[in-house]
Amino acid sequence: MTKRVLLIIGGGIAAYKSLFLIRVLARRGIKSTVILTNGGSEFVTALSAGGLSGEKVYTDLFDLTAEAEMGHIELSRSADLVVVAPATADLMAKAAHGIANDLATTTLSATDKRTLYVPAMNVRMWENPATQRNVTTLSDDGAFFLGPDEGEMACGEFGEGRMAEPEAIADAIETILEGDTTLDGLKGPKPLLGKKALVTAGPTREAIDPVRYLSNHSSGKQGYAIAAALTRLGADVTLISGPTALDPPACAKFVRVESARDMLAACETALPAEIFVAVAAVADWRPDGCANKKIKKGTSGIPALKLVENPDILATLSAAKSRPELVIGFAAETHDVVEFAKAKRDKKNCDWIVANDVSGDVMGGDHNAMIVVTADGEDIFPRLKKEDAARRLAEKIATHFA
Repeated sequence: MTKRVLLIIGGGIAAYKSLFLIRVLARRGIKSTVILTNGGSEFVTALSAGGLSGEKVYTDLFDLTAEAEMGHIELSRSADLVVVAPATADLMAKAAHGIANDLATTTLSATDKRTLYVPAMNVRMWENPATQRNVTTLSDDGAFFLGPDEGEMACGEFGEGRMAEPEAIADAIETILEGDTTLDGLKGPKPLLGKKALVTAGPTREAIDPVRYLSNHSSGKQGYAIAAALTRLGADVTLISGPTALDPPACAKFVRVESARDMLAACETALPAEIFVAVAAVADWRPDGCANKKIKKGTSGIPALKLVENPDILATLSAAKSRPELVIGFAAETHDVVEFAKAKRDKKNCDWIVANDVSGDVMGGDHNAMIVVTADGEDIFPRLKKEDAARRLAEKIATHFA
């Protein structure tokens, strides 16, 4: 069943992040209905929010058409969660004291759902005793809070006040929608805290000439999801990615590369690490040399393409002096999946191999069915969304270290 959030966009420079949040939630299968406050409309437009959410954006409490259907009541009850981002000092003050003088605050007063506030304001405003009293009141009433983060703000000051990043907000929303309703649930357990993880994702590109290359259909979705899942469990993650169309998840470090040799060099630079998850679909071969000009059609027929073997990143890191404690490879196969995975685990000297049947829509698709092959046997995951499969694998990794 599709989940839905009611997103209230407050007035602040951080309002632009809420547009990215709508997009991130949509990629995770969560729909957004938007209330844009008068202050919020000074920073983003209803047209932008509506274009990203695919739905009408609500702005006015006294909209005759909407209120004929008791719009503020319907909006407050139809979502699974209310999210206020950015949550300004003004919005939180009104909500804490039951003031309902516009559509946003009237909806907050009328809702029977939990509310997640994502504060964003000047550090002095955040530290103001009145603001802190309002936060305490809302928390005591059952509201969730995420952030604010520490950093440099638009006003030039430094401290707590930055709005949390869209990926982190989406993670918190998913945590709540999955049923974690404890007030400290957003913090969640961090079983991998203090562990460093290295994840590779996406395809590599091996240049033939300045305009052509050899590559594959990997989208990077599974690797990015695993990096995000490990981050949520507290790991310090470095994600090394080949060319993809994805936005980087909220990881400690993101490195983009092109070729297999580039990816190996980046992996070796990122060591030491306790965890290595080699999800990337690395090209097995590359052309023996790259032409410095585009190869043109001619009368001499089709040019021959001589290939040489690329470095084996998984085997190289498995044999490294600074070998990670847990090395996990991926085996993308179209037939005899488990048998090939077992053979690859032995050959590459890795601890686990995650077997994937890619004969369907796995490469580039949104779902995956993993079989984790270890020395103790096979752990078969059902077909899941790649984000859910990533969470399950991350939990298995955490159990290993526990």
